[in-house]
Amino acid sequence: MKASEAGPASGRHVRPGRRPPSGSAERARIREGILYCLKVFLALRLGLFVLGLVATAIFLPHSSHPGVLPPPVDVPGWPAHEITPGWHNLFTSFERQDALWFLRIATDGYAVGDGSAAFFPLYPLVVQLFSFGLGGHPLAAALLVSNVAFLGALIVLYFLTASELSEPAARRTVLYLAVFPTSFFFLAPYSESLFLLLAVSSFWAARRRRWALAGILGALAAATRSVGVLLAPALAFEAVHQWWEARAHQARAGPAAVDPGRAPLSRDGSVGTLVARLLWSAGVALGLLAYFLYWKIAFGDLSAPYDAQKNWDRVAVMPWQTIWRATKDAFQFAGQYAGGYHQLDWLVVMPGLALAAYALWRFRPAYGLFTWASLLVPLSYIFEGRPFMSMPRFLLPLFPIFWSLAVLAERRRLPHSLIVGVSAAGLGLLTVLYVNWYFTF
Repeated sequence: MKASEAGPASGRHVRPGRRPPSGSAERARIREGILYCLKVFLALRLGLFVLGLVATAIFLPHSSHPGVLPPPVDVPGWPAHEITPGWHNLFTSFERQDALWFLRIATDGYAVGDGSAAFFPLYPLVVQLFSFGLGGHPLAAALLVSNVAFLGALIVLYFLTASELSEPAARRTVLYLAVFPTSFFFLAPYSESLFLLLAVSSFWAARRRRWALAGILGALAAATRSVGVLLAPALAFEAVHQWWEARAHQARAGPAAVDPGRAPLSRDGSVGTLVARLLWSAGVALGLLAYFLYWKIAFGDLSAPYDAQKNWDRVAVMPWQTIWRATKDAFQFAGQYAGGYHQLDWLVVMPGLALAAYALWRFRPAYGLFTWASLLVPLSYIFEGRPFMSMPRFLLPLFPIFWSLAVLAERRRLPHSLIVGVSAAGLGLLTVLYVNWYFTF
């Protein structure tokens, strides 16, 4: 059964002929789901702690390779620190690359003309609040926020998946997300984990007809990352889909559905309900708008968040041109430095695009719309020297691609052990590169 054919989203889907679970059985199911997510989280967290500590002692420091490797890139007001020996690398090994931007903003705020406007405010704001509670330790606060948000995202994703697909699919989805080659970004001082939590929770609320909550969570997601605004059309499509389903249901039910002497079968088919849900969906854009207005009020520059993207030398191209260039570079520079980065990008992104195509066909349209809108934006705005740069990270919050993996594994189209083994190998390799300041973004 396709997800689009599932029963009411207000509760767990129950197949015809089966009784809904009792209260005690439902509580046990919830406990088991949370416990499973906690186990996966702790396994990943422990593994990356160990890997981060060991990996920092594998390579010589960048300073010992003058002229060969560029030094770590400083952020204005937050210098990059050379790797030093010690147990502190359990934690500090994840303070790399764009994490410095988030920590700088959380500590000192935004500044005009330094590129900080490119980083949306909700994550550094939450880090700032936690840092205050921890006595002024932004790195500790950032790690706490990212890790707690990721655990929460796993739990919400588990139960959304269980209601849309099945409990086995939920377990696979959580595991595949955790061992994805770039999942270390979820536990580093990056906004990925918070964005995933808000995006999945927004869909969870929408599927349960809690549209005010869905709109608020979507607006928060749009204040976390710019692509969060793409939740607006996805939620709007879901609102129309639910309205159409309700109308079709009422048409099949016949006069009983509109008999004033009986309780209505559903209010989802009314025009007023549809309009209200579309308005809540549109409210997602308020998160983006609020950030631009902040720059206008505080600095007199409404377009600063957009203009700051120029610091990363990105240019506009057609998405298929990006795919062609990335494929050409991956094969043209095989065995040459730094062709390996092109190949790593290609090996992660191309399967992700294939899984996204499967998700577009297999799941409810709103999920496919969110996935592909979130892909087409970075595919259309690239760094020419490395067309797929950052794309392996941008795939992380697109949870429908992990649904695709779960379904394909359940149908034995892809072996479960192969998915876990290949993903974990990629995770180990990219984590080693990341903590040593190599070019993973």
